[in-house]
Amino acid sequence: MKRKTNNGLKIICLNRKASFNYFFEDLLEAGIVLKGSEIKSIREGKVNIADSYAVEKNGELILINSHIASYKQASYSNHKPLDNRKLLLNKKEINKLIGKIQKEGLTIVPTKMYFKKGKAKIELAVAKGKKQYDKRATKKNRDWSREKARYVRRSS
Repeated sequence: MKRKTNNGLKIICLNRKASFNYFFEDLLEAGIVLKGSEIKSIREGKVNIADSYAVEKNGELILINSHIASYKQASYSNHKPLDNRKLLLNKKEINKLIGKIQKEGLTIVPTKMYFKKGKAKIELAVAKGKKQYDKRATKKNRDWSREKARYVRRSS
């Protein structure tokens, strides 16, 4: 699922489930601390960030539950697929995010992973969870816009 966009980003994976389950308040870019076998596996596109989220531990942000498949050619130096991975942000950004998480009850969810100038980056969203009726309204709007497009195509 590697796509190259016009601004030099090579998208590795998207988290489409996040936009359905959360309202995004803020988007930011972060680097990830990875091992050699992890980056090789990412270059093959074997990544899943659908159920992952970020938490604060000891003044750092840690990405939890992101699945990077093990790399077959790495023998004894292979990584664990569900390891916790440290996110690279400025101290000022980390403190701002920690404050939002603790005060307002928000969460940090990854929305996409991509390569930027050869480095693996992840886009994080400071998000608030949707209620069930919000999800139904989103689904209803999406279905209606799909039906509307069909009517326009048939009529012309």
